[in-house]
Order: sequence, then C-alpha cells, then structure tokens
Amino acid sequence: MITETATPVTVQQILQHYHKASNHPHVQHVITQIKKCKTSELGYHLYKCSDDDCAQYKYQYHGCRNRHCPQCGGFKKDEWIEDRRRELLPVGYYHVVFTLPHELNTIMLGNRQPLFKLLFNASAQTLLAFGNDEHHLGAAPGIISVLHTWGQDLNFHPHVHCIVSGGGTVKNTDGSYSWKNAKRIKDNFLFPVSAMRIVFRAKFLQGLKSLNENKLIQLPEAYNLQHLLHILYKKKWNLYAKAPCAGPLQVIEYLGRYTNKVAISNYRIMDNQNGNVLFKYKDYADGNTTKLMTLKGEEFVRRFEQHILPKRFTKIRSYGYLSNRGRTIRMEKITVAMDIPPHPLKVKTPWPVRLFEKFGIKHTTCPHCKKESLELVWVNYPDTMDKKKNDSSPFSNTRRQDAVEIVYNDS
Repeated sequence: MITETATPVTVQQILQHYHKASNHPHVQHVITQIKKCKTSELGYHLYKCSDDDCAQYKYQYHGCRNRHCPQCGGFKKDEWIEDRRRELLPVGYYHVVFTLPHELNTIMLGNRQPLFKLLFNASAQTLLAFGNDEHHLGAAPGIISVLHTWGQDLNFHPHVHCIVSGGGTVKNTDGSYSWKNAKRIKDNFLFPVSAMRIVFRAKFLQGLKSLNENKLIQLPEAYNLQHLLHILYKKKWNLYAKAPCAGPLQVIEYLGRYTNKVAISNYRIMDNQNGNVLFKYKDYADGNTTKLMTLKGEEFVRRFEQHILPKRFTKIRSYGYLSNRGRTIRMEKITVAMDIPPHPLKVKTPWPVRLFEKFGIKHTTCPHCKKESLELVWVNYPDTMDKKKNDSSPFSNTRRQDAVEIVYNDS
C-alpha cells in the first residue's frame, strides 16, 4: 500500500538540494529559474491590510513562469482549454499517440530540435495522408499535437499525443468549405492502426535520411546510421489509437492535461531522504499498476534535465483545418457549412477573476482578518528594489522600507 508523506516534497526542493551545474547554458537557465520560483530571489508583491485593527503585511512571491516548472502554468493551461473549447465541433474525436523506438534515443538526444520537428511532421503527415484518401475519409481533419519526451519512470521516451477530429473539411472552388463525417463512426479508431504504423515509420525514417544527407544533424563518430535504419525498418513501431471520450468537451479537458504537463508533478514525489528520491509511477506493462521507484538524487536530476525542451521550441502544434494560418476565417466558414452557430469571440479573463473561479480566493482577502482589505504597497523585482510603487498608498517611503524589513525579518 502506498501512503502519502507528512511533509510534501517538490521538484524544486530536489533541484535545490542535488543540482550543481549543467553543461548546457539553456538547461542551466531553466533549472535556475525553477530553483528560484516563488522565492525572494524573483521578487514579490507586498500587500498591507487597510483595516487599522489588523494592519498585517502579506507578500506574494513571483513565479518563474517557466514551462518546465511544476508550480507554474495552471492559468495558462486553463486559457488554452477555453480557446480550444471555442473551436469544438459537434463531431467525435480520436486520440492517437505516435511513439519513437528507443533505438533512436542516442541521436535524438543529440539532435533534439530537428528530430522533434521531424516527429511532429511525420505524425501529422501520416494523419493527413489517410484523411485525404477517399477510401478512409477524403477530407482534411483537424489535428492538435502535443510533444512529450518522458515515460512514467522519467526515462527519455519521445512521443506525440494527437487529438484528431472524426471528420474533416473539403475546400470548394468558390472558397467555401464542406464537411465530411468519419466513415468508421462505430469503431474505436479513425484510420487503420496497422497501416498508419507503416506509413509513419516510412515518413520518419525517410526524413531522418534526408536530414543526415543534408548535414542537418550530427551523429556520433563512427556511427552506423545505415545499420540503424535496417533495424528500424524491420521493427514494429508503437502506435496507439482510439476514441478517448464520449463528447468534444471531455476531449479538450483530456488534452488539456497534456498541454502544460511537465516530466513529473509534485504530487508523485513521496520522499527525499538519505540521498534518494522516492516517487510514484504507473507500470503500463502491468495493467497500469501504481508502483514506487527510488532513484539517487543526482540520477533524478539527470533524468529531469533530459526533458527540458530546446529554447523557444513549440511543443503544441495544429494541422489540417486547425492549422494557424487563416484559422479564424476558416472556422467561420466551417460553422456555416455545418449549419451551427458561430464560435464565440475570445475573451481575456483577468487573473483575479480566474483565481476566484478556480479556487474561490479573492486576491484582496487578508489572510489574518479574512476581510477584503489588502492594498498593494510595493512591487519588488530582483534587478531593482523599487521598480514599481503604489503612489496612492498612504504610507511614506520610510514606512515602505520598514515594511520590507518586516517581511524579511518574519522570513
């Protein structure tokens, strides 16, 4: 039986304890940001209760906002889900996962940017090829793809999760669109899995050869790529495909769990003692059984570093009728073709409103007296002690300085 620890352990605490230095500057920058997240090193907002009977101070440390940080990105994920929900159509949706064989890990780790891009392209081209085939659909489906690089044990395991619409669009000569429903609406898959597996393998390996011939990837010295290709052409590649949910709203909630997910969430970490990290994982080979794994702290950090994406690399991509270019106009035409109401306009939800909707918390509530009486008196950033002040505050500069000192004394 797996029991929870009395004191929660976080990825940040493990990195602070075991991480020393990274060889890659970008990886070092990311780890440093996560280690500083919501600490005084990134600054804070300082609030004071305006109730004279309370007059307590509260400071809110800034998050790092790094996409690899388990503590950040919650509101960003909610915004993404809302944006995708606006584009839903009254059709079925399918979940397809394209996974690369572990034999590719060596060259993948040394060529992340081009080979991650190739993984996206090969998987999307496979789905679009089957979609455009009249035998299977004869239309362009909508595809949302999300890259993951990890398995439950934190080992390197690159794969792409795709949500594919059960149907697609056909562009007419007059610029309008027609909609075609999926032909296999009673099945758990949109296109035949065995055939998709073969096409995906061919497209990826063909792209790999092209990248090597054009010297766009670097291989280890004396590496025999031809021998690897020979092995991989004979290997049965892993491809998962089924209908994930009953309705479109559940599909977006389902995929939303993947968008801002990082290699490991804090809730999976059980303990950190005697130089070891204990965490939960699901053993998919054993009926999705939840088990425990123990790693040396340094090994945990090494595995975590493997999943830091290249700088500015886009991990969520769209294809088919959901491709970004002309997306808004195209979706308007599709709703006309399907005779459904137009999708609502995008509305930016202020973070205080989102905070209250999600957690029932008002940012002006004093944690001491529970009244809505907090006033912002100081915003501190790491590069300056006085980047922004609330000039309407009744406190003088001296009182502001005293407040900062009180915060640090309390900490």
